Amino acid sequence: MLGGGYGRGEGGVLRTVAGDRPYNDLEFYVFVRGHPRLNERTYGAALHAVAEELTAAAGVDVEFKLDSLARLRRSPVTMFTYDLAMGHRWVLGTEELLAGCAHHRRAADIPLHEATRLLLNRCTGLLLAHERLQRPVLTADEADFVTRNLAKARLALGDVLLAAVGRYHWSCRERGRLIAEDEAADLAVWPWFPAVREQHRRGVEFKLRPERSLATAAQLRAEWETVSLLARHLWLWIEGRRLQRRFRRPREYALCAADKCPETSRLRNFALNLWRRGLRALWACGATRYPRERLLRTLPLLLWEPAALSQSVLLRHLRRELDSTAEAFSGFVSDYTRLWARYR
Repeated sequence: MLGGGYGRGEGGVLRTVAGDRPYNDLEFYVFVRGHPRLNERTYGAALHAVAEELTAAAGVDVEFKLDSLARLRRSPVTMFTYDLAMGHRWVLGTEELLAGCAHHRRAADIPLHEATRLLLNRCTGLLLAHERLQRPVLTADEADFVTRNLAKARLALGDVLLAAVGRYHWSCRERGRLIAEDEAADLAVWPWFPAVREQHRRGVEFKLRPERSLATAAQLRAEWETVSLLARHLWLWIEGRRLQRRFRRPREYALCAADKCPETSRLRNFALNLWRRGLRALWACGATRYPRERLLRTLPLLLWEPAALSQSVLLRHLRRELDSTAEAFSGFVSDYTRLWARYR
């Protein structure tokens, strides 16, 4: 099954002097009977080799992701499974294979923590862009990286608001219409909604018609500041709504001891921490918390608290949550990224 933007018929088209080119990754899902982890051991290396061959031939990243239809049928709806169920193209297989997956087609059932997860991932992109913007020289490839992540964050600002009120839609065009027109009027009470609406429009535009960046580092920094500030407001708002608390500042949220992933199993979390962190998990603070919470407790500091590395309380917090001995900002970003790669 072809998923992602191209599976939904909304993959980016880059216009070049040589003609139109694909811009986004090609994401194929291979459904195999049996346990996905065991299948990964059996078929993962071979699929990875094929993906590398096809990437070279296609000129765009090709990915194969192993899964099982049985697991999909019994799993709860997420933003990812909703997008996949609603927008895809079969390369080998028929729609009858998705029998028993009707619950993945109900956008209103997507839980609020999925909106938080989307915002976490797009704000991580902002963090990685910020780290590149701090370098003395910004290369053309780095400028493209920053531009792409700004565009993804712009799109996510509106998407998260729609998900929060149960009106997320698989099509970015339709989400753009919902944000722009009267159907989203109940969102207009949010103070920053007009700014989010404009940023979302730009995000949809870039997703469908991406362009190579011609902006200077100074221009990209200014754009980053605008998008990052809106993301900060949205983060505190949606997490306050989700956790039923009021957060005035990112540091207040990061240091809050409340369980930020209450939907997860404490027993499973403990086993996962023990497996990943070893025996120190037995006495570590938060041993029964889902590891993604460590991302939620550190990203707001790295992204929105510039003085975090100069304040001993926040510095100890970052080192403890990230198992880090870093001194510089780039070191903390590297440690954060390794954790994010596992639990995004």
